[in-house]
Amino acid sequence: MQSFGKWGLTPFIIYLSALAAGAASVLGFAPVGSLPVALVAFAWLVHLWVDAAPRRAFWIGFAFGMGLFGAGVSWVYISLSQFGGMPAPLAGLGTFLFCALLAAFTGGAGWLQARVPAAPAARAMLLVPAAWTLFEWLRSWVLSGFPWLSAGYAAVGWPMQGFAPVAGVFGISFLMLSLAGMLCWGAQRRKPIALAPFVLLLACGELLRQVDWSEPAGEPVRVALLQGNVAQDMKFRPERYERTLETYARLVEGSGARLVVLPETALPQFYDRIGEAYLGRLEAAARRNNGDVLVGLPYRSGREYYNAVISLGTAPRQGYRKTHLVPFGEFMPPLLGWINNLLVMPLGDFSRGGDDQPPLEVAGQKVAVNICYEDAFGDLIAAGAREATLLANVSNVAWFGDSLAPAQHLQIARLRAIETGRAHLTATNTGITAAIDRDGAVLAWLPQYTEGRLEVVVQGYSGLTPYMRFTDGPVLALSLALLAGAVLVARGALRR
Repeated sequence: MQSFGKWGLTPFIIYLSALAAGAASVLGFAPVGSLPVALVAFAWLVHLWVDAAPRRAFWIGFAFGMGLFGAGVSWVYISLSQFGGMPAPLAGLGTFLFCALLAAFTGGAGWLQARVPAAPAARAMLLVPAAWTLFEWLRSWVLSGFPWLSAGYAAVGWPMQGFAPVAGVFGISFLMLSLAGMLCWGAQRRKPIALAPFVLLLACGELLRQVDWSEPAGEPVRVALLQGNVAQDMKFRPERYERTLETYARLVEGSGARLVVLPETALPQFYDRIGEAYLGRLEAAARRNNGDVLVGLPYRSGREYYNAVISLGTAPRQGYRKTHLVPFGEFMPPLLGWINNLLVMPLGDFSRGGDDQPPLEVAGQKVAVNICYEDAFGDLIAAGAREATLLANVSNVAWFGDSLAPAQHLQIARLRAIETGRAHLTATNTGITAAIDRDGAVLAWLPQYTEGRLEVVVQGYSGLTPYMRFTDGPVLALSLALLAGAVLVARGALRR
């Protein structure tokens, strides 16, 4: 491959082009969802990386990450300033530092692949994908994790989503970067035959997309997903409380669905402080339909309180307590509690629910509930879905205003449905509320910033996809093996 010198590019232009490519790659994610644009952006990154020294490869990756996250998660600023009450300069600085932290992972991927000796073709199509995947996984784990905008999400709605039930989002990320490497290599070789593996991989994805990895369980059930459209700056105000309760009671009572799902903290008061008369009103409506209502609310036990969902209706009362909490939004990391003084975050110190919570047995289904940000973690959802027939996410993305976040969150939910072979219900406060089938298709949805009730018939499913059995282990092992194998091959060549 041609070096930077032959291209006549200065380091400044190199980093600027990486930044631009990272920003352009956001078009591959929702709401635009243009996979070809994402692949071209990643192919440019591979081209810049393939003959760069480790230090330069780090900064190229960092610049790409700043473009990706600076454009893709800029909604963090809205959360901090508009709804968190943080002064604008501090919110801007906080958002910049957050994006820089995320970009350090893409920089680390560049550094790692550059440290491992390999031929250009092997580097472009195997080592870069392996390093990218390992650091993308690390980003989902370090400091409680932030797996947003993993490259694999750009495959939703395209042939590559067929690999999701087999390898999960990180497996698709590996394949996405491999496709980008093939594009890069094919463009350098200037021979159409060099793109044959690219076409073959897409064809395999489309074939896998036709496989039914789960089977119907029971009869279809009518569900209603409620969207109260309570403005975030009004949600926890005492003067708005009674109106909020009446809104959701009216929406519940107007439904004939057997399963009704309310959003995260739809009732902004502790469970034990909500009048039993009101809970009984919701329960009576559910029993009239021979079903159940899932209600998002805060729940306290002793000195601990939880972000929770409880069931009301024909089944015994059950509950789910959120397991994976959001730093700074739901808990303060050690030594960083002082940041709480700069934010206005109601209910910002939740406790963590247990890891072994069973699905809720309601409306003739076994529903694996997850709350807000939890459905960004594929292994967590896969574990909960094994004994479940339906997935249900309740969330409140009103924290991020009219930004990219709600559409990105819906895209994440679609991939969780595909990974697990389960229909996925998403009930949100201000949108996007949607019902998703096991193939990732959106069956129906409500537009943002409207009050409404989405009623749709969904099918429950059972059975384990390969990803549910093994989660991320195989793709991580493959990535490590490729990098370690390349090192061993290089050392063997030196001995000879």
